[in-house]
Parts: sequence; C-alpha cells; structure tokens
Amino acid sequence: MSTLAELIKRRESLETQIAEARQTELADALAKVKALVSEFGLTSQDIFSKDKRATKAPGASKNPVAPKYRDPLTGQTWRGRGKAPKWIDGKDRAQFVI
Repeated sequence: MSTLAELIKRRESLETQIAEARQTELADALAKVKALVSEFGLTSQDIFSKDKRATKAPGASKNPVAPKYRDPLTGQTWRGRGKAPKWIDGKDRAQFVI
C-alpha cells in the first residue's frame, strides 16, 4: 500500500505530464488549423460567422400550425398538438373547432 506522501508525489508527476501532453496536442491542433486556413484561403469571418441555419432551435417548427380550437369563454386557442388544455380536456372537441 502506498503512503500519502508517495501518492501526492505521483499526483504531482501526473499533473506535470498532463500539462505537457495538453501543450503538445494544442500545438498540433493549432498547426492543423493554420494549414487548413492557408490551404483554403479562409478568413475569420468564414470560420466564426454565425450560420443562420444553426441558430434555430432544434425543435422549432418551420411552419407554425394555425389554431384548430377556441375556448368561447376566454378566447384561448389550441393547435391540437401536445397535451390538451384543461378547458377542452375530456370534452367533445367538435364544439370548440374554429
């Protein structure tokens, strides 16, 4: 079984090795990026501009659905998707159709 002092010394050695490996891998990655930028003539605008397609939320609908049902008392509407609101839940939906 290792002593506390041995474990601390081993941890310090590992932390040094981790830092050295990180610096080496970062330098390699940066060299690859620079080579690709040079090869394709990319600018920072090409790399860091926000793509309009990527800004849309993953679950966002492209074409919003029109409401199908309306509560005559409050005027609230429901598109008929997802969990039914309390004002229509368990009732005949035909009377609420818009």
